[in-house]
Amino acid sequence: MDERPRPPGRFRENGRARVMVGAAAALLLAAAGASVVLADAGPSDEGQLVGFGHWYPSGGGEGADRRPDTGGHGKPGDPGGPGDPGGDGDPGDGGNPPGGPRPEDFADIGQAPPREDGPAPGRDASTGSFTIDCGTNENGLFNSENIIVAPGVPNGAQHTHDYVGNQDVGRFTDDVGTNNRILAKGDTTCADGDRSMHYWPVLRDLTAEGGDADQPGGGLDGNVGRILTASSATIEFLGHGQGPVTAMPEFLQIITGNAKAGTQEGANANAQWTCTGFEDRAFPDRYPLCPEGSEVVRVFDFPNCWDGRNIESEDNRSHIVFAEEDGRCPQGFTAVPRLRQTLVYDVPDGPAFAVDGFPEERHAPITDHSDHINVMPRELMNEVVDCVNSGRDC
Repeated sequence: MDERPRPPGRFRENGRARVMVGAAAALLLAAAGASVVLADAGPSDEGQLVGFGHWYPSGGGEGADRRPDTGGHGKPGDPGGPGDPGGDGDPGDGGNPPGGPRPEDFADIGQAPPREDGPAPGRDASTGSFTIDCGTNENGLFNSENIIVAPGVPNGAQHTHDYVGNQDVGRFTDDVGTNNRILAKGDTTCADGDRSMHYWPVLRDLTAEGGDADQPGGGLDGNVGRILTASSATIEFLGHGQGPVTAMPEFLQIITGNAKAGTQEGANANAQWTCTGFEDRAFPDRYPLCPEGSEVVRVFDFPNCWDGRNIESEDNRSHIVFAEEDGRCPQGFTAVPRLRQTLVYDVPDGPAFAVDGFPEERHAPITDHSDHINVMPRELMNEVVDCVNSGRDC
């Protein structure tokens, strides 16, 4: 990545953010005909808020992030003026809360289309799987940076990320080599010494005030509500439908989905929202309303066709891509283990939860996304490859 984001030379504060938390939740629930209860932030969102900055990268101001907005996570957009994180909704939107989500962003899981499995595996498919336990971020490690898309930029994501795996997330610079050396020495929540980093935007309970209501990435960027901790987070590596896989290189960066999909007409979107007991169907662009006893599920499938040379690329995508329609990797690319993250949440009843995002994306479910950096020990990666290629479940 040749272009480096530079901090703008201005600061902004928002004294009304905490008030907006209650207002946004109240308006949303009122639209759904529900009663509103604002609770104090609980232990789950009193975690370690690390790496928060106090300035906003703007869409065009002096010193703004000039990284091309190529359908990756994109550069941070202009969050609007003070006291207006995300803007006031469109005229005639029925009084929905500023910044979304909107009632039409939710639908009963029974209306979801079937999940697409892709082409049938070929004769030489690698059909095994390898699961590693990295926890669910029970220790509450959050920040609003993005080491892949905006390395070294405080509040570069303008929304809050959950982290599992590597725990050294608060010292990143704009130099990829330096950051990789930091990751190589970090503590980890994953088993077997796996220092890989997994991070995704938090999911929030909109009926309760969050502990970061006055923080960048939280209420100051229109991300309101109490942060929810997943009840389970499954990190697994799968095979390739048309042949064996080879080892991921150390420090390989991979993203899936697009945090800017709502304003980029769905470009590179890859969200999957479903419910426990209904995993055969999923929404790409709606939050699921699950029946009693069922929990909300987010599924992230990552690309696994690697160019064989680069661990990153300027657009954050060109070096590792999805397989083609026939299940094969494009010419010149080779298959590596395919990462899948599956997160399960106990959410409040009704349309009262939302994923964090850039202010202008209005918390649209289509913007869900996730990130990964491979810092797995070589011996463990070799075990993953052997397990997947031999058809075993490890």
